[in-house]
Amino acid sequence: MTDETQLLNFRNVVAHGVDVVDTADFARLVNKQASDFLDRYFTTAELATADEGGDRTERLASRFAVKEAVLKALGTGWGDGIAFTDVEVVSQRSGAPAVVLHRRLVKIASERGIVHWLVSASHTSSIAIASVIALAA
Repeated sequence: MTDETQLLNFRNVVAHGVDVVDTADFARLVNKQASDFLDRYFTTAELATADEGGDRTERLASRFAVKEAVLKALGTGWGDGIAFTDVEVVSQRSGAPAVVLHRRLVKIASERGIVHWLVSASHTSSIAIASVIALAA
């Protein structure tokens, strides 16, 4: 079954989240607090793939926007036992972004009936934007 065929089985939009990140502000933050910031907000795998072509800061800003959008869609924000690394941005074979939830977010998504995420992200030298839609079967 193809990804498109699988999507036809999802009928209910459960939530939507959007986030925009100012790339210049994000770059200053990364440069100022690089080691602490990066480990707190990105998984080892995310950091490794951010180095694969393109501008690393723009790619990380885009992933950060996806994480924020997911947390907004779930209505949790971060803190209270939820970390940014609990949302992991991965690449599908096609190169399109996808999310994998970890720890408490898995349970929260399950309780809300969320079984799939539609993820769209883009970035330029000045902004990164992400939109995520949570789908239920």
